[in-house]
Amino acid sequence: MNTTAAVGRLTFRPLDPPKDAELLHSWVTHPKAAFWMMQDASPADVERAYAEIAADEHHHALLGLHDGTPAFLMEYYDPRHRELVGLYEPRPGDVGMHFLVAPTDRPVHGFTHAVITAVVARLFQDPAVERVVVEPDVSNKAVHALNEAVGFVPEREIDKPEKKALLSFCTRERFAAATGVDA
Repeated sequence: MNTTAAVGRLTFRPLDPPKDAELLHSWVTHPKAAFWMMQDASPADVERAYAEIAADEHHHALLGLHDGTPAFLMEYYDPRHRELVGLYEPRPGDVGMHFLVAPTDRPVHGFTHAVITAVVARLFQDPAVERVVVEPDVSNKAVHALNEAVGFVPEREIDKPEKKALLSFCTRERFAAATGVDA
């Protein structure tokens, strides 16, 4: 999918763990990525983690490009098999999502909002997807605001092994109403 946002052109490509591990390592270990929970990961750890995702039929990762340059990471997963198993009752058409914007010394106003909009639109391109599910850390207030800005509705707090999370959902209709993007 190609999205031309006010911030520039946002596109996606499959993640290549051996090729992209060093770049991803610099992102996931940055202090601004603390909620990604990979602060102490080595480059080999990052490559291994994303090689496992690449081999997993229920979990996927895409590299997001801003005007052709890597700038964000998108993961999506089947919550019936990953991340949320036993923590809520998945509906047909549910897909889980994570995203991470690369750290930068030159922030672009509105960039993170444009990224989450492009990520959710990319998920809704699949006609089988009815609802996007997220489970950010309850203390990550910045991402809660972004999620709500694109149509996510918080349902409840859940206890995951690694964190207390805010389970939230976004339907196609709520996304379109919040963003004006017809998914």
